[in-house]
Amino acid sequence: MLVKDWMTKNVVTVNVSDSLQHAINTMIDNQVSILPVLEDGRLVGILTDRDVKRASPSSATLLDIQQALYQLARLEVGAVMSPHPITVAPDFTLEETAAILLERRISGAPVISKEGLLVGIITKSDVFKALLSLSGSTNKGLMFGFLIEDRPGSIKEVTDVVRSYGARLVSILTSYDRAPQGYRYLYIRLFNVDRGSQQEMKQELRGRFKVLYCIDQIENKREIYSD
Repeated sequence: MLVKDWMTKNVVTVNVSDSLQHAINTMIDNQVSILPVLEDGRLVGILTDRDVKRASPSSATLLDIQQALYQLARLEVGAVMSPHPITVAPDFTLEETAAILLERRISGAPVISKEGLLVGIITKSDVFKALLSLSGSTNKGLMFGFLIEDRPGSIKEVTDVVRSYGARLVSILTSYDRAPQGYRYLYIRLFNVDRGSQQEMKQELRGRFKVLYCIDQIENKREIYSD
């Protein structure tokens, strides 16, 4: 999954010479917390809600409202923005981008083309949306978590059981994080399960594999199995 497929393409921006008050109004009007800052069409910085809070008059000062607004109107974005922002390319994967956002502790990053032009912005919200799409969350059904042996064919053994009951697999995810040595976690989402054979399928899965949980999104039921 690439950034270019999930980024926001119609980017709201401000100019380096715009007033901070204008930038604040732009954030409010467009309900965004990140504004790329441009100068002559090129990205020169980024303005976040944290930058705005840092530059705004403290409530502990003696400035009245009119003075505060006057100060915000005179202060230019270029004096408040964070220069040299962290950027990503359109062909970065979402996994690479998520790692950058997490490591740098930022909520989003401008997307810059090979020509150096701003072509989009990718935020944590975009990454979350992609994760939900990847997991097949829009297809309500059954969700299972397993702890399986890390060997060839172990995933197929689970999916063969599921398919034998006529279920359709929506997504399959695996992870080695925090799994015991020689094992990995398997997460599957499926639907089109016959209600009459659902309990039988769960019993067979529990009899053959280490099932961690089963969540029925249609019936709004969840079963968490003990170690």
